[in-house]
Amino acid sequence: MITTLQEVRTRKDLRTFITFPEKLYKNCENWVPSLISDEFDTLGDKNPALEFCERACFLALQDGKVVGRVAAIINHNANRDWNEKVVRFGWIDFIEDLDVVRALTDKVAQWGRERDCVKIKGPLGFSDFDKEGLLVEGYGHLSPFTVIYNYPYYGKLLEQAGFRKDVDWTQKIVDIPDQLPSSFQYTDLIEKRFGIHPVTGSSTKELGKRYGMEIFHLVNKAFAELYEFTPFSDRQIEGYIKSYLPILNKDFISIIVNALDEVVGFAFCVPSLSKAIRKARGRLLPFGFIPILRALRKNDMLDALMIGVLPEYQGKGASLLIFKQLHESCLTYGIKHMLANPQLETNYKVQSVFDDIYTTHTFQRRRSYVKNLE
Repeated sequence: MITTLQEVRTRKDLRTFITFPEKLYKNCENWVPSLISDEFDTLGDKNPALEFCERACFLALQDGKVVGRVAAIINHNANRDWNEKVVRFGWIDFIEDLDVVRALTDKVAQWGRERDCVKIKGPLGFSDFDKEGLLVEGYGHLSPFTVIYNYPYYGKLLEQAGFRKDVDWTQKIVDIPDQLPSSFQYTDLIEKRFGIHPVTGSSTKELGKRYGMEIFHLVNKAFAELYEFTPFSDRQIEGYIKSYLPILNKDFISIIVNALDEVVGFAFCVPSLSKAIRKARGRLLPFGFIPILRALRKNDMLDALMIGVLPEYQGKGASLLIFKQLHESCLTYGIKHMLANPQLETNYKVQSVFDDIYTTHTFQRRRSYVKNLE
């Protein structure tokens, strides 16, 4: 069957692009939709990342029926920082048909060649806050709402289309014991020796006002060497603080500062929203916000959205202070498990932080693929 490509040019086209996975995963019990409103904000014209990114979205059709989608992205800042000429593919979904996969990725490759790119990589987004990495292990788990879920045939078809592994991310689940681990007994000593301590605030709004921008500037430093990372602009940071801070509980935010009240480490966590967002079908209105609010109040699973420590404070116990603060909140709220955010398989420092304190289990594995453009 002949596959044709149609570029997304109207809001109606974009809605078709955003909602296509609903049909593809209609009978998949472990898939969790993205929030529709977030997808419009990210893929529309108001995304702050468009200050340094180009993008185009495409739909694949057979006999007038949508059978796939993909976004083509060039992050010019990342290409500059990593000395590359890469076009990214993201938001890729497709039926089990090799011709559809080839049509989608060939279109991204063509779009990239027209802009002097010599490699194609993905799934990647505009920044590290977008979903990235194709799921290659852990299909039997309910997907976290912050990451990609896909059918097992995705990777097989991409490899048949000429792609190979570039990097993997692993994701761990942490058991939260009813007692504080013995290693936490050293936190007082760490605070005295290195002059660092956790801070508290009366609300997330207060913490965000005091430390929000500084935390993201820390991210720009701490994550600088990670795969395809590019620093967040101040406009992006302001948008993230405005969008995500309101849903966070201050008790699941850990901020570590030095004697000058400068942020040296942090963690953002949120009770798992996967079941709630699935129940809401990705829509906040008219009633989708109700299960989400319930999940925020009562849950036994915590999702660690992001954890970071300044390079000069890594190995000095800042992470231990972070986990002690979070663990105490978990005990208060009845949290039994914490799902770590995906970690590069080569990021041994971060992976060992979890393993040194807790019993962990591998939850899922994701992969970024690469292909040279001839």
